[in-house]
Amino acid sequence: MNHVLITGAAGFIGSKIAEFLLNDGIQVTGIDNLNPVYDPILKEYRLKKLQTLDGFHFFHGDITDSCQLESLFQQTQFDAVINIAGVPGVRLSVENPWIFLETNTKGCLNLLEECRKHDIHKFIQASTSSIYGENAPYPTPETADSDHPLQPYAASKKGAEAMCHAYHYLYEIDVTIFRFFTVYGPAGRPDMAMLRFIKWISEETPLKINGDGNQTRGFTYVDDIARGTILGLKKVGYEIMNLGGHETISINDLISKLEQIIGKKAILEYKPAFKADMSANLADISKAKKILGWQPEINLSTGLERTVDWYRKERSWLADLRI
Repeated sequence: MNHVLITGAAGFIGSKIAEFLLNDGIQVTGIDNLNPVYDPILKEYRLKKLQTLDGFHFFHGDITDSCQLESLFQQTQFDAVINIAGVPGVRLSVENPWIFLETNTKGCLNLLEECRKHDIHKFIQASTSSIYGENAPYPTPETADSDHPLQPYAASKKGAEAMCHAYHYLYEIDVTIFRFFTVYGPAGRPDMAMLRFIKWISEETPLKINGDGNQTRGFTYVDDIARGTILGLKKVGYEIMNLGGHETISINDLISKLEQIIGKKAILEYKPAFKADMSANLADISKAKKILGWQPEINLSTGLERTVDWYRKERSWLADLRI
C-alpha cells in the first residue's frame, strides 16, 4: 500500500487516519470541501497539522462533484480509497435531509464509480451505529436489524452501504464498511456532546441536556477508531464491522466524570428529548476482533483526561468556537 485517498481529510476521524498512515510512511491525498456544517475553524486546525507532515497532498474538492473527482483520479493512481467524508448529524438530517442524500449516498456512488474506472480494488466506507434504530440488542452485533433507521442521516448511510455491496458484486471491489459508535477525542466535532460539555463546564455556562440524561453511549476514542479503520485495508471481500467502545456510560455520569476532571460543577439545563436520538448504543465488536485483531485500547477515563488537556491547551481560540 503506497498511496491512499482519504475523503473528509480535514474532518475529525479522517484527519487522524491520515496522520497515522503518514507516520507509517504511506502517501496520503486528502480531499475535503471544508464546508461550514460545523465551525470550519476546527477543520482548518486539523488540516494545518496534516500539511506539516511529509507525504500529504491536499485537494480542495467535493465528492458530490463527479468532474472534480475525475480530475483527481486522473492525476494519481491510488491503491485504496477511505471514504470518511459525509454530512454528520442526527438532528441536522431531520431539518435538511437532502444534503445527506447528496453527500452521504451520491458521494459514495461517485467514489465507487472512480474506483471502477481506475481499477482501484480496495474501498473503505464509514457508516454509523445510528443505522441500528431504536430496538437493537445490547451490545449490538452487525446482524441486528438495520432496515428501520430513525432519521435521514442513518438512512443515507444505509444507502451507501447498499451501493458498496452492488459495486463489490459487479466489479469485485474489496469493501470494508465500518459502523462507528460515538467517537470522541481532541479536536472533536463541536456539534457532539463531548466538546460541548467540556466547553460549557469550563466556561461555567449552562450545559444543555436533551432528555433526562439517563440515555447511554458506548464512547470510542478517536485513535482507536483510526487504528481500526487502517486495519480494514486488508482484503476481506465485503464485510460490515462495528468499531466501538468497550465501556458504556449515561450522559449524567459522563457529566459527573468531566466535572471531576475539570474541577468545576456543571450548570445543568434539561430540555425535552429529541425524537430522532437513540436511547442507548453499545457495540458488539467480536467480528472486528476476529477478522482484524482489533479492540479499543484507550479507556474512557484516559480518553476524557486527554480531551480535557487538549481543550485547556487550545482554549485561547476555542473560546470563540461556534457550537
